[in-house]
Amino acid sequence: MTLTEQQLSLIEEFGVYQENNGFQPAVARVMGLLLVCDRPELTFDEISEALSISKSATSNALNMLLNTGHIEYTTFPGDRKRYFRIKSSNWSEFFVKKMDDLSYLSTLLKRVLDVRKRDLPIYDAKLNDFISFLDYMKDRMPSLIEEWQKSRK
Repeated sequence: MTLTEQQLSLIEEFGVYQENNGFQPAVARVMGLLLVCDRPELTFDEISEALSISKSATSNALNMLLNTGHIEYTTFPGDRKRYFRIKSSNWSEFFVKKMDDLSYLSTLLKRVLDVRKRDLPIYDAKLNDFISFLDYMKDRMPSLIEEWQKSRK
């Protein structure tokens, strides 16, 4: 498989973006490759070779992406290889999970304010603002997704 300079650059840019969001470098590059590549599915060896990463790093990256639901694999009759692809249907599930995570964070931060005994009104106000924003996002996100879906019909 041959990638253009533009594809390689975009894979790297996407990788850096995902690293800044907590992904390991190999995991981030695998996601970038699967998004940018002209083919919808790639084998383990194709991924390893295209990114010049070890088989161990490739295996770890693919396992993490499979476990987190970012990718999936398919097989073809007569071919024992697995073909990996981006799981593009899960974006709404991703947002629901993120909103659940933010809701949990909001709950934790409320408990922090209840438990701590420090008198820091400016810090408390900023923390309360953040909690309020998280709660606002949790309340608004379902209707935003619904509005978007209606606008696409």
